[in-house]
Amino acid sequence: MTVAALSAEAPDRDAFRREFVDFAIRAGVLRFGEFKTKAGRLSPYFFNAGLFCDGAKLGELAGFYARAALASGIRFDLIFGPAYKGITLAAATAVALAGLGHNVPFSFNRKEAKDHGEGGNIVGAPLKGRVLVIDDVITDGASKREAIDLILQAGAVPAGVLIALDRQERGQGELSATQEVSRDYGLPVAAIASVADIVATLRARPGEAGNVERIEAYRKQYGVAQP
Repeated sequence: MTVAALSAEAPDRDAFRREFVDFAIRAGVLRFGEFKTKAGRLSPYFFNAGLFCDGAKLGELAGFYARAALASGIRFDLIFGPAYKGITLAAATAVALAGLGHNVPFSFNRKEAKDHGEGGNIVGAPLKGRVLVIDDVITDGASKREAIDLILQAGAVPAGVLIALDRQERGQGELSATQEVSRDYGLPVAAIASVADIVATLRARPGEAGNVERIEAYRKQYGVAQP
């Protein structure tokens, strides 16, 4: 079964994204202050998807992934989760999609190929058809590129990538890692929410003017142009 966007059922995109940001703040996954990024920048916010670490939080997160997948416009037959964080996310999202009436197979990769038993480095459903890659964020794009290459090697079709948060921040050049993956592979990259949604959410919350100001200043310095 190919899953496609359900326009009649798609949620209000702005409200849906703000709901996710509220959830991330409530769960302590999205925090504000001063944090050093992998690129050495001092960011006024930090998003750590690894803190969605109990059953209730993971279940709610999976619901957002499932709704975002259906609202993305990406047609897919299978979900793939790159090791390691993507494994849990793909499995949980498959459960959430089944709860919405879309029973989609999923698979993931091992970091090292197994030389006994079933062997190989792919676990779960065979890689075939149109495959949606699910992960937490795109930092340098390495794990997503590896996943896309695995899909292509199996003879399947990469359909797109779905992540939790798009920081919309420049990498080494003028494009973000998200934009680079999209450009290099000609694939759509969707996110449940972006830094723009963080700002929109904070503007509606009392006492957050300082965080909004700091994030806007950071975006002005490091942000990328959006289409």
